[in-house]
Amino acid sequence: MGGEHDRMTAAEAASVLGWWIEAGVDVAVQEAPRAWLADGDARAPAPAEPQVVEAPQAELPQNLDAFRSWLNETPSLPLARSGIRRVLPVGAAEAEVMLLTDMPSADDAADSQAIGGPSWQLTKRMLAAIGFAPEQAYVASLSCVLSPGSRLSQKDLDECAAIARRHIELARPKRLLLLGDGPSRALLGKTLMAARGHVHKVEGVRTVATFHPRQLLTRSSDKALAWRDLLLLMEEEV
Repeated sequence: MGGEHDRMTAAEAASVLGWWIEAGVDVAVQEAPRAWLADGDARAPAPAEPQVVEAPQAELPQNLDAFRSWLNETPSLPLARSGIRRVLPVGAAEAEVMLLTDMPSADDAADSQAIGGPSWQLTKRMLAAIGFAPEQAYVASLSCVLSPGSRLSQKDLDECAAIARRHIELARPKRLLLLGDGPSRALLGKTLMAARGHVHKVEGVRTVATFHPRQLLTRSSDKALAWRDLLLLMEEEV
């Protein structure tokens, strides 16, 4: 799954083990069998996906490089205004997984990426736990505008959703992990708690929603739930 990254150093292995333990995984196998090859999610039927209202996207760029430049320059992003700082995506097209997060924080902006500071350290451990190096992830924000204390209106969410769908279409990731309530509401039409625990499809990409690492740092009890979401993301489709 990870190519050259399959050979972890002792420090990397310890980091992964630490994430598993914090997530409440202290045994090598589950006590109860799981139908890994069964059709769909055996625990509960997946809810119907929301109807997507197509937004006019004629003005959005048609390739990833142009799109990223557009994110950096356009004045038409929700909450954008003159002089405001933007936190741009990091990663390459066709990544193993795309992480789409809530709006960036000051920590994220300080590191010039969509997930920064202690949250990024935890994110790297989460990626390693499912077999990926940070370089195998494409990391972006639902809105790249740094606007602490601001809230996205429903109109803003709809506009961000249209932009994010084009972003996903151009980035072509193999999997999509939505981190936080904002991306879940924008792309799935559900709160995070209603959306997590199920597999969704966004622009044809296998999608799972889970907690933002910022929340996991303050609510360790949610790490076990996040671990289940990561396992769900990695299940093979049949």
